[in-house]
Amino acid sequence: MSKNVHVVIMAGGSGTRFWPYSRDSKPKQFLDVVGTGRSLLQMTFDRFREITTTDKIWIVTNEKYDALVSEQLPELASEQILLEPSKRNTAPCIAYAAYKILKKDPEASMIVTPSDHAIFKEKEFQKVIHTALEDVANEEHLITIGIRPNRPEIGYGYIQYISQPGSEVKKVKTFTEKPQLDLAKKFLESGDFLWNSGIFIWSIDAIVRAFESHEEEIASLFAAGLNEYFTKGEEKFIKKTYSHCKNISIDYAIMEKAENVYVVPGDFGWSDLGSWNALHEIRDKDENNNVIEGSAIVYQGQDNFIKGNKEKLILAHNLEGYLVADFDDVLLICKKEDSSLFKDFIADAKAKKGDKLI
Repeated sequence: MSKNVHVVIMAGGSGTRFWPYSRDSKPKQFLDVVGTGRSLLQMTFDRFREITTTDKIWIVTNEKYDALVSEQLPELASEQILLEPSKRNTAPCIAYAAYKILKKDPEASMIVTPSDHAIFKEKEFQKVIHTALEDVANEEHLITIGIRPNRPEIGYGYIQYISQPGSEVKKVKTFTEKPQLDLAKKFLESGDFLWNSGIFIWSIDAIVRAFESHEEEIASLFAAGLNEYFTKGEEKFIKKTYSHCKNISIDYAIMEKAENVYVVPGDFGWSDLGSWNALHEIRDKDENNNVIEGSAIVYQGQDNFIKGNKEKLILAHNLEGYLVADFDDVLLICKKEDSSLFKDFIADAKAKKGDKLI
């Protein structure tokens, strides 16, 4: 277990692509999506307790999820739950955590991770994280974890690295947001592209310097709170700060601008669980590649995801590649690959029935 390693878990997302299972009042990070008896947030917390101590794990979430985080992670002190008053993407989220940790432990190393990913090879994951931690303890590098691709996925961002034989830490050459299929196939064939996992490792000093160099406005906003963090004035300060803070991701704010960005490739059974289709890939299936949760009979159907109440029988005939999600107040039937349409589904449901379904 490493010293001075702080873990920041980002848990403020709304999980719209898992609607109607995931709702605004309880998004997917708070759900037992994988069927382990633990929510995705709890599984992420458990994973990093193998790397650092509980007092160095921080959750950044929207203020409306404060009670949910406290309920699911009672081990945490209230000061370890950082509450955002509004959504401003990942750069302000990370800056808030970095400057708060800076006040407490200026010699810290910092791991930033989403709360809603699945990892199935824990030992391999820990090796990759420790490789990155050893590097940032000696170098002012900003490290991202890359996943070795096994298919031409168009739903992920990609990282191209410079080949450095003998080194597990590679210099990043380019970032590419979700490519078209033809380009994704070329990335896979080239062998020097990785999926962007959204997991980052750096020293507190390195990330603070990066904000000062590339996002001076964000840096000055959160640096102004060094006398407020861990005091009764923190909440008021953060509300004011977020009202002035831009909405920008850490990729655009820092990673695509900085020269000291590196990647550690990994292959540890990772899934970002970004859609019903992604969940279908990792769940147990019947002989026709159907995932069935609840009570269902499927006739002449394959490659479907059917989720419903065990007390209600679902009969489906001649469906291929469909999602059938049956909840008390919503029945959703669509192609399970159509995650890009879920924002429209939610907007239309809200327009017809109001916020109660969202």
